[in-house]
Amino acid sequence: MPALLALMRPHQWVKNLLVLVALLTSHRWGEPEAVLAALRMVLAFCLVASAVYAVNDVLDRDADAAHPAKRLRPVARGAVSPAQALLLAALLLAAGVAIAWPTGTAALATLLAYAVVSLAYCLVLKRLLWLDVVALAALYVLRVVAGAHAIAVVASPWLLAFAGFVFASLASAKRFADLRTFAGDALPGRAYRRDDAAVVQAIGVACGAVAVLVLALYANSADVRMLYTRPQWIWLLCPLLLYWLARMWTLASRGAVHADPIVFALRDPASWAVALGFIAAIALAL
Repeated sequence: MPALLALMRPHQWVKNLLVLVALLTSHRWGEPEAVLAALRMVLAFCLVASAVYAVNDVLDRDADAAHPAKRLRPVARGAVSPAQALLLAALLLAAGVAIAWPTGTAALATLLAYAVVSLAYCLVLKRLLWLDVVALAALYVLRVVAGAHAIAVVASPWLLAFAGFVFASLASAKRFADLRTFAGDALPGRAYRRDDAAVVQAIGVACGAVAVLVLALYANSADVRMLYTRPQWIWLLCPLLLYWLARMWTLASRGAVHADPIVFALRDPASWAVALGFIAAIALAL
């Protein structure tokens, strides 16, 4: 059981809290039915994501066995057989679909789209130059879209544009961190070479800057004035986001970010302080 649980990577489930973004931005957190539907989708995404992780570990078991850190994964070290991992993946996928079923066709279709893109990433996309970054960003955005469908609201273009650029920046940071810490000339199983680090960094920083710009344009939009009684406080989100992204990229360039940037942020006190600043600014705007 410990090996099967490790195969599911529960520490990655925190990413699925992005499903709740639409619930928060639409100010529907006081509606029990909407909260329940959103939480259903969070659980469904956790199960489906774990199913994909299990399949990925089967596909990458030989490469993982040769990796200094990934060799400890359950399939790579032989604690779970490929057949057991695939059976677990099938059960998790079925359970995720069953849990998401009551939330409606659109939400379920988005969940399945997430599963398809995730599997495509495992099979092909992660080996293609820059398409891996686009796919990773799309997987984050699909979580946001699924959360909107689950509570029957339309994800605003502002939200989708902002999420797309933020997560493109973070996906680039993940790949940059790999290049920054890897000693060889090319990343195993990836289309990047060590010399590409500067380009990856430049694109990632640019995406982060665009995300801040989108947030600033949103803060000055009519949509904010409709949703908030004191919309001027929303402007505080811009310097907070700029600080967080700049700090994340600086730490990545120093080789201090060794894992997924979102997982890293969960262990970073400064990131928690920024999150509290976001909550305070939104509370003041309400």
